Amino acid sequence: MSVTTEAPPADAASAPFVRELIKVWRAQDSHGAWERKADLELLEPYILDKAARRALPIIGDPDPDTLWRLELFFNAVCLLVEKETGVMITPMLKMSHEGFGRMVLIGGRLIVVNKQLRDVHRFGFDNLGKLAEEGDKYVRSGVEMIRKFPEVANY
Repeated sequence: MSVTTEAPPADAASAPFVRELIKVWRAQDSHGAWERKADLELLEPYILDKAARRALPIIGDPDPDTLWRLELFFNAVCLLVEKETGVMITPMLKMSHEGFGRMVLIGGRLIVVNKQLRDVHRFGFDNLGKLAEEGDKYVRSGVEMIRKFPEVANY
């Protein structure tokens, strides 16, 4: 079954995007510091409920950990798009110190995903289900763009 056509699972922890994001995180652990952490524990920094979001300032500079989480999120999107289409996807992030910028995912000469970013210091999701849903939305969008313009993506 295709990654992009699966219905969202009842259990968000088994969603293809969540599984891929966990793999991306595990790949970053070159010294084994997270070996004893449960998979979903690794994703806890992505979960910002309303109370946690309210505690953050309205305007703020993103810290390096937040930018890293953002990059890993889109790296997982890239990998799933690659698996689905066979087109190598490259992420590019341009960010101001104030947390405004753009993330583009490029396949060949095609902009596969184009996401305008703002308030990156507040990057997160209400729950694991929303994380899975948002990641899957980007994957579907990227796959659709490649299928619409295959000659550009494979240039």
